[in-house]
Amino acid sequence: MDLSWSSEQQQLRDSVERWVAQSYAFETRRKLVASELGWSRDNWRQFAELGWLGAALPEDFGGIGGSAVETLIVMEGFGRGLVVEPYLSTVVLGANLIAAAGSAAQKDALLGAVAEGKCLLAFAYAEPTSRYEPFNVQTRAAKKGGGYALSGHKCVVLNGGGADRLIVSARDGGAVRDHGGISLFLVDPKAKGVRLKSYPTVDGGRAAEVWLDEVAVGAADAIGPIGGALPLIEHALDRGIAALAAEATGAMVVVHDTTLDYMKTRKQFGVALSTFQALQHRLVDMFIHCEETRSMALKAALEVDNADPQARARTLSAVKVQIGKAGRAVGQEAVQLHGGMGMTDEYKIGHYFKRLSLIDTLFGDVDYHLERFARAG
Repeated sequence: MDLSWSSEQQQLRDSVERWVAQSYAFETRRKLVASELGWSRDNWRQFAELGWLGAALPEDFGGIGGSAVETLIVMEGFGRGLVVEPYLSTVVLGANLIAAAGSAAQKDALLGAVAEGKCLLAFAYAEPTSRYEPFNVQTRAAKKGGGYALSGHKCVVLNGGGADRLIVSARDGGAVRDHGGISLFLVDPKAKGVRLKSYPTVDGGRAAEVWLDEVAVGAADAIGPIGGALPLIEHALDRGIAALAAEATGAMVVVHDTTLDYMKTRKQFGVALSTFQALQHRLVDMFIHCEETRSMALKAALEVDNADPQARARTLSAVKVQIGKAGRAVGQEAVQLHGGMGMTDEYKIGHYFKRLSLIDTLFGDVDYHLERFARAG
């Protein structure tokens, strides 16, 4: 099997890494995170101009027609710079859902706008009591006229406060934990009955709580089959896991390289810390975690669109377990090897560790995915 990049993929990789290195210094990111929006619309427009927003979207709707491998390349580069712009929520989750199950009208209206940087999406699937289970849905979709009225509470909606459209899961039938009876709807966040509370997350990103009170949506706002959206939701979350694996790879590489450079310059007893064999062993362990995660990220990208949902679930859960354990190990070692500097907010290591810690919990933590892996077997 040839796992080398094509010339187009190499160009994409070079452009992302070059932009991150030149335009996304750590202090620049700190200023963006502290701003009212929490990220830069100018950067978002650049992503569109460079073709990154449409890299994995269909050519018929303004994309480039790439695959999950193109998403991997972009996300690994973003992981290196801790990029906070809402690529994960808009492109990986939202746009891919529309591309997979949206109507022709929805694709025409949204996918081109996403690729051009003119539309931001957010996927509102989690609820306060769902505990990682996408079928645990209490939000209700009651039939009303020719459409539906949505009522419920969605939590930790990535970029929910900055989205132009929300993709909301709601139950139109069955009990709270039934696998059937779940549908997806496009919701205008400015519609009557929608209330949002945006807030910063521990890693510097943004999320929102979304309350829906008899929010009216039409039949044309439904994404995919009414009552049969759970497979779509699970596939979307698996795409999210594959993207997070790539982002974690980029972040871990920076953490390892930064720690190695520090060990070469920091001296104890008149010699560099990197000369102590015990510390060399710990750096090697960090490097192994990085390489294992890189391999698993590539495996995720190649398997995320597997037509067999059980096989896909096993692969993506195995990947999530790997990045959760590896991210924690690499982050903890880096903070400890940096000593007091690793604990300061002014130094970047702690910020990378925060992001790796949040990646561990997004879309299910290690314990959840160990159980999911067993169920899928």
